Amino acid sequence: MLAGFFVRTLLVLLPAFGLGLGFVLPLLGQPAWQDRVWGAFTVPVLIVLVYDIVASVRRGEVGLDIVAVLSMAAALVVGEELAAVVVALMYAGGQFLEAFAERHARREMTALLARAPRSAVRYRAGGLEEVDLDLIVPGDRLLIRQGDVIPADGIVASGLAVLDQSALTGEPIPVQQHAGDQVMSGSNNAGEAFDLTVSHRAAESTYAGIVRLVDGAQRAKAPMSRLADRFAIVFLGVTVLIAAVAWFFTGDPVRAVAVLVVATPCPLILAVPVAIVSGLSRAARHGILIKGGKAIEALARVNSLVLDKTGTLTDGRAKVVAVNVSDGADPDEVLRLAASLDQASKHIIAQTIVAEAQGRLFKLALPSDVVETPGEGVRGVVEGRSIAVGGIQFVMSKLPQGTENRLQAKKVAGAVIVAVAIDGHFAGEIRLADELRSGTQLLLQRLRMLGVQRIVLATGDRSEVADAIAAGLGIDAVRSGLTPDQKVLVVLSERKNGPVMMIGDGVNDAPALAAADVGVAMGARGAAASAEAADVVILVDHLDRILPAMQIARRSRFIALEGVIAGIGLSLIGMVAAALGYLTPVEGALIQEAIDVAVILNALRALGDGKLS
Repeated sequence: MLAGFFVRTLLVLLPAFGLGLGFVLPLLGQPAWQDRVWGAFTVPVLIVLVYDIVASVRRGEVGLDIVAVLSMAAALVVGEELAAVVVALMYAGGQFLEAFAERHARREMTALLARAPRSAVRYRAGGLEEVDLDLIVPGDRLLIRQGDVIPADGIVASGLAVLDQSALTGEPIPVQQHAGDQVMSGSNNAGEAFDLTVSHRAAESTYAGIVRLVDGAQRAKAPMSRLADRFAIVFLGVTVLIAAVAWFFTGDPVRAVAVLVVATPCPLILAVPVAIVSGLSRAARHGILIKGGKAIEALARVNSLVLDKTGTLTDGRAKVVAVNVSDGADPDEVLRLAASLDQASKHIIAQTIVAEAQGRLFKLALPSDVVETPGEGVRGVVEGRSIAVGGIQFVMSKLPQGTENRLQAKKVAGAVIVAVAIDGHFAGEIRLADELRSGTQLLLQRLRMLGVQRIVLATGDRSEVADAIAAGLGIDAVRSGLTPDQKVLVVLSERKNGPVMMIGDGVNDAPALAAADVGVAMGARGAAASAEAADVVILVDHLDRILPAMQIARRSRFIALEGVIAGIGLSLIGMVAAALGYLTPVEGALIQEAIDVAVILNALRALGDGKLS
């Protein structure tokens, strides 16, 4: 709109100056100029307002700015210049206050945009060069200095990375990443300088995706705002009707002007956008990015929930859940020796076992004479002992004929078994599994308390794995072995029960996320495709963040409706009072401004941590 923040500021100053000058003129012996000055300083506001209304009509939007035009123009026509300049000042002041409130509410979101790096330091030809982000390609080696914002997703190439991810995830404690660990663009280097090998272009990295989400959220217009515009047409008709009736029965056009003045501007155009943007900002503080008003309103009305399994209901990464040993072997020693040998392998299962041993602070030995059979296992020497680690068939093939696996460990759906042999003897098994996230059962119970009536698990995994994960969670239905298009059908079929929220993290979840009324992506480790398709992105790897997201959405919507109902109610009372002659145009303008200020301040409550209303 023409009336940007600077113009809004100027439009407040002009009628304010004109109003003050008009009161000073009689003291200077020029009372005849008083009404002319008031009228003259009303005109700039009227011109800008007419321009904005024409632009809005061209976009197919009709709002209550028309009432402001009618009231100012009518006041000038009937000789109520003081009322006209007061309305101009109050209207411009309300628009300024709305713009200020939205700027305040967007602080957390615009902070993400302001932090976006513009260049990076790259190793080239034995030296360092600073280059624009667009010139960085996968495989480039970057120097990340202390205090730098990581410009692109990549892998720590050397050194220890101490990263502050609070701007992205809301987690206040810096995390440590070692050589080989993946890091997320947008994190801040809180430690010493380290080298980073770029894995994605800056434009395709996590932070760039977040910036696009934020930009989209700031540009989006809530459906409640469009609903408010439809209400505005009705309210406009009621306003004109009351003004016409007052004029017809009393023959006094001043009463009609007073009615129009009381209705200017309407809280409908103030309460909704401020409350919605405040809710978006509040969610961003919790590490939750919501793509605009449409998403936050849909989130407030969710009735059914469809959950992906891997990476959503579960952690998404295999972990060591048990070490079963035979012949009285020490479980810790079996794990330590297996991890020592697995240091020589790049296989994800081997690296998981190494990470588990390191997490237990085991001192790993250097392996030698390592021979790896891709996809099957690895054998070698650790501390002078012959070790074999891998699948059961691979390990048994390395043992003397007739050797038996005497372990009768209970099979668990979805678990991976890694066998370990030491010095020609079967030593034990390491069991890995993708476990259910802790607190999931309590989370689902709380979601039901927030109004989610139906919960469905939709996964591409086998039925026995899905059933094992869902056991005891109180899930209403389990859909397993699904392809991406079948997940979409699950979402669409659940629509009969009300608005559907889909939560997922993988590329295969992207179509279902886009099809849902609200798609929620686990963005901390999830695929970029799912984050792009989703309406809500959880930036920290905690599924329970969906709770504050829903609470914030419901509170924002409640506050927006509260402001609309209260503001319109008070305006109608004021209009009736003006029609009956109890309010002059000037008094009506002052009362309406008080209503507008109250509505905006109430809408800003959505920024706070108040309980769900």
